[in-house]
Amino acid sequence: MPMPSTVEVVLLVVVVVLFAAFVTFLVLFIVSRRQLANARREIERMKLEDEDRRRKRRRGVAPLAIKTVFQTADMLINKGLGATVRNSIEDLAGWAQVERPDLARLTADGRVVIVFSDIEGSTQYNAAMGDRAWVKLLEKHNKLVQARVGKHGGHVVKTQGDGFMIAFADPENAVRFATDVQCALAVNPGRWQAIRVRIGVHMGTSVRRGDDLFGLDVALAARVAGQADGGEILVSEPVAEAVKHLDDLELGAPREVELKGLPGSHRLYPVVSAEQRALEPAGHDG
Repeated sequence: MPMPSTVEVVLLVVVVVLFAAFVTFLVLFIVSRRQLANARREIERMKLEDEDRRRKRRRGVAPLAIKTVFQTADMLINKGLGATVRNSIEDLAGWAQVERPDLARLTADGRVVIVFSDIEGSTQYNAAMGDRAWVKLLEKHNKLVQARVGKHGGHVVKTQGDGFMIAFADPENAVRFATDVQCALAVNPGRWQAIRVRIGVHMGTSVRRGDDLFGLDVALAARVAGQADGGEILVSEPVAEAVKHLDDLELGAPREVELKGLPGSHRLYPVVSAEQRALEPAGHDG
């Protein structure tokens, strides 16, 4: 059998090399196609998840807005404007009566300071601004409140829409929180669409004496907030007594009021800090 020539050997080597290169290319091509297909599937999955989240957000805003409009209309017809603007605070207080959150852990002696806050006329703001703009403003407001709660050592017990129920161990911290929020809103009202927040503060003697006393304190704190005007802080008499020695806090003239569901009359005090006074427009008589 004749030996292959040099040319034939070279050609054979070239063919083998080309075949190996072709096989390598084919393998790489198949792997790349699979990787590309996997990447496309992952992108589609992420798109679907993102779209699903967006749909849920849209579904969450619209039904809530519709429900709010119907509830607000019903309350305006049957109970008047006062019941409408107090709604979020009343709902939070009602939740606390049912759920009975354990607030005794806040302090060694069980004393707790309860704060309620909400935006005055929030339903009207929502209607005027539209859902998207209102939700953005609401998120910004809630972040502001939560940041001030953390700064002053409080604990957010419950939120609902623009309403907050907050607990503090110390009355001074609770009032400092309230004045801090009002100052933040007053520094640049335009940034906040001129929203006005109502805040009520009440201190209970002990939450360890039973559910009845705790329930009374929650109801009283909610009623105090319900008496406040937009941009105002109202405190109950125990809180006023606890902070009256602070030089940079000014207690206004007391108001004798009757609070729904609570016996007797109650003395409530508006509170303004020196920083708040400095931010008031010139000529404001308080």
